[in-house]
Amino acid sequence: MPSLGADMDEGTLLEWLVHPGDPVHRGDVVAVVDTSKAAIEVECFEEGVVDDLLVEPGTRVPVGTPLARISPDGAVRAAVPAPPVTVSVPPAAAAPPRHDEHVTASPLVRRLAAEAGVDVETVHGTGRGGRVTRADVQAAAAAAARASGPAPKPRRPVTTPPERAEVTERRRVTPYARRLAVELGVDLATVVPLGGPDEPVRAADGRAAAGGPSTPPAAAVGEPAPAPPTTPPPRAAAAAGIRDTLARLMARSKREIPHYYLTQTVDLQAALAWMADRNRELPVGERLLPAALLLRATALAVSDVPALNGFWVDGAFVPGSGVHLGVAVSLRGGGLVAPAIHDADRFGVVELMAALKDLALRVRAGTLRGSELSDPTITVTNLGDQGVESVHGVIHPPQVALVGFGQVQRRPWAVDGLIGVRPLVVATLAADHRATDGFTGARLLDRIDRLLQRPEEL
Repeated sequence: MPSLGADMDEGTLLEWLVHPGDPVHRGDVVAVVDTSKAAIEVECFEEGVVDDLLVEPGTRVPVGTPLARISPDGAVRAAVPAPPVTVSVPPAAAAPPRHDEHVTASPLVRRLAAEAGVDVETVHGTGRGGRVTRADVQAAAAAAARASGPAPKPRRPVTTPPERAEVTERRRVTPYARRLAVELGVDLATVVPLGGPDEPVRAADGRAAAGGPSTPPAAAVGEPAPAPPTTPPPRAAAAAGIRDTLARLMARSKREIPHYYLTQTVDLQAALAWMADRNRELPVGERLLPAALLLRATALAVSDVPALNGFWVDGAFVPGSGVHLGVAVSLRGGGLVAPAIHDADRFGVVELMAALKDLALRVRAGTLRGSELSDPTITVTNLGDQGVESVHGVIHPPQVALVGFGQVQRRPWAVDGLIGVRPLVVATLAADHRATDGFTGARLLDRIDRLLQRPEEL
């Protein structure tokens, strides 16, 4: 069980995306884990073959608990050998080699093939070394659809069995939720995910459907009405859990970290004019927002002031391996997460805008990866869309700094001795006084300001 943040002590395994015997490669998504904040996709950081799955879906285990065993590719599995059996087989009658030994596909690609009804063993791989890619599966599915033609319409309504409703509608259902639905007698086709129609059906949704409100029997005359249930609904319970986790983390941060705060007002006249010119050249779906400029300026400034980019661990500052900007994103059910845009200083402003959109969509769809939550080196929070003028944030331990931006507002501002109306934004810095001091923090804010005055350098 990976640690997906300083506030995570345990997690619930929701779903396995691999099976024993599946080959896995570095970066493959192998499982989905539910933290107190969101459902996170867990990546594999080893190459080999899945030997054994040690934790059942639905089990909550502490961080550090082994979830699966992976053997190096080609290694003999550590299992008790069966007694030897002597069978005389002529050389000509030897069994042909298994076909699946020649087909290499990641667990994610195999899952996509299964959902599309494609036999991955029959797909010609175009990837490196003959690996089957997602594009290969999609092409095979499209070819099968063209070959089969439109399906004939049934003459009478066909009733889909409850146990196959989620397959017919291609709904995402976690294995634990499917097993729980059978135990509770819940028809998954009628379950509405609490997180929204695009969310997968989880165990909490099945429990809510099984124990939903029903019409109570009429009370006899003189009998008191039954008291309303005191158990909060699952959505409220989940939101309360997120708030509790955030409260503990923020209390720890304010208790252990000696914060200092700096504020600087930045004139965005040149930056917004440059952005407007760029947007005239870009397609509508790729046009820039001021948030992309602010993130880009922060990433470049942090690379120039590395003392604020890293972690405070065991009484000493540990520099980050790169500029991994944690972007604070609010969740639908309450609370927030701050996944990382890795190596943000290497992105152009257009690429950073695309990465920001992708991150926000995946946060709310529950498809974040574990590596995106475990290693942000500095966090940026932008509450300008909420009308906030300035943000004095709380540092996310073990990070040592947090940059905040407020709303872009047009206000009187003096330029070269003349007063005019300019678009301004208030930038703030919350930093750890154990790692840096106000002089270093002021350098960072000044660097952000200078970059935004020369947007052609972004």
